[in-house]
Amino acid sequence: MTSAGGQPWGWMGVMLPLILAAFLHQSFATVATPTPAQTTAVPHKDPGRPDRGKYNVTNSNNTVCLMAYMGLQLNITYNSTSQNKTVQEVVNINPNATLASGSCDADRALLELKTDANKTVLTFVFTQNTTTSTYHLSEASLTSVLGLKEGNFSAKNSSLDFLQGALGYSYMCRMEQTLTVTQNLSINTFQVQLQPFGVSGSAFGAAVECQLDEDDMLIPIIVGAALAGLVLIVLLAYLIGRKRSHAGYQTI
Repeated sequence: MTSAGGQPWGWMGVMLPLILAAFLHQSFATVATPTPAQTTAVPHKDPGRPDRGKYNVTNSNNTVCLMAYMGLQLNITYNSTSQNKTVQEVVNINPNATLASGSCDADRALLELKTDANKTVLTFVFTQNTTTSTYHLSEASLTSVLGLKEGNFSAKNSSLDFLQGALGYSYMCRMEQTLTVTQNLSINTFQVQLQPFGVSGSAFGAAVECQLDEDDMLIPIIVGAALAGLVLIVLLAYLIGRKRSHAGYQTI
């Protein structure tokens, strides 16, 4: 004859699935994917994810001095004369209809992208800091012909600090980022890899990933470690309960 406490298997079989299910639900409900800090208002029309394009700049020796492989999307806000209201347009840069050019100096590299039959010109300027052995996007500008009734759109900012990388390495960021240039212009970047300085041959240097990518990889590691800890706790509780149930056996 046994004591009433001698049934640990029944208790564990019911409680373990319930505990794991509750923990998983809470984890994925509270852990959110990191989003860029600087964003503009949600546009009324979404053209979808842009295609990635390869954009290279060659120097006077006809060797590649700047390389970029990325998807680009423009968020433009302007006052429409014909519609008599503020309009926000979202435009994907089509790499198949875009011409890349530019220049490379000792501490400054320029990438100019002309698209839409040269009606839209997007310019990036990268500068390097030899003291910190880093580089970053310091300037971006856009000029675009909106139409006969709307005129031209123009925006520029020469005080940016985006896409920071290490000299001798390429910058990589798989996550979508929003680069706020001015109040009326922001640029969404997708799956970026670029190297504006120290290009060797026609291949990117070793990549240094952005903080957004590192945070995105860290989340499943944290959740997995928490789950492993929970399973260990439940297993220890079961073993302790089983030991006590064996101690409670009584012979009549």
